[in-house]
Amino acid sequence: MSAQSRARLAEIIRTRSFGRGEVTLASGRKSDFYFNLKPTMLDPEGAALLAELTFEALRGDRLDYIGGLEMGAVPLAGAIAQLSWQKGAPIAAFFVRKKPKEHGARLAVEGLAKGESLAGKRCVIVEDVTTTGGSAIKAADAVREAGGEIALVFTMVDREEGAADAG
Repeated sequence: MSAQSRARLAEIIRTRSFGRGEVTLASGRKSDFYFNLKPTMLDPEGAALLAELTFEALRGDRLDYIGGLEMGAVPLAGAIAQLSWQKGAPIAAFFVRKKPKEHGARLAVEGLAKGESLAGKRCVIVEDVTTTGGSAIKAADAVREAGGEIALVFTMVDREEGAADAG
């Protein structure tokens, strides 16, 4: 991905997804700034740039699946799966529910067809914004329980508050 594309993505994130003001993060920590990447992930240009950046970064990792914890990973995984098909190197997508539905199949991992399994498959966990890494760890645990192998965790925005050391 070109430096120009990276710069454009940074501008979209700054404009659409960065804010100031006291917030409580998913980690429970307090902060005076936040990133809500959903407006970038759901913007046509933002989605395309995020998918391209991620696909190019993961291209050599021989992945079978891409997914992560709902909600942030859902648009990312879908966009990357679509782009991977268009590029001739398909990576299927899934997502992990924060808690299994109380009706239907009651699955923690969603998006797989009947008879399809993560068992023995190389998976990447994607995350929109990372603070402590808790969401990625929860998703990775669910993938491991389903028999999948975690190849790596990939985040769009790392708040640099300890997630890299989580594990």
